Amino acid sequence: MGPFPFLSSFAGRVIFCSLQPTLTSADRRRLKGKAQLLEPVLKVGHNGVSEAFLASVDHELTLHELIKIKFADFKKERHGLSERIAEATNSAMLQVVGHVAVFYRPRPKQRLDDIPVKK
Repeated sequence: MGPFPFLSSFAGRVIFCSLQPTLTSADRRRLKGKAQLLEPVLKVGHNGVSEAFLASVDHELTLHELIKIKFADFKKERHGLSERIAEATNSAMLQVVGHVAVFYRPRPKQRLDDIPVKK
């Protein structure tokens, strides 16, 4: 897979393939309810949305599935930046309320080979 996992080529044409999770309205409602109890785990500061920040978002989504990100800076651009974060991390942006955005990405299923065996 190349540097852009959301692009693939077919017969010389570039096709957009979204890897973002698709959620039903009921799923979104349930996740928004869970998100109300969460505190933001990351803040977008004066450095903006850098590669290091996106790596941190990816790590937090792997650990927690559902996270909040606070926009301490770039408050006017928060909607566009939230969409960029969701695309870059293959997550679903659930909502932006005030200066806080909520993201969800389900954990990857464990393969049987990855499950530790007790001896």
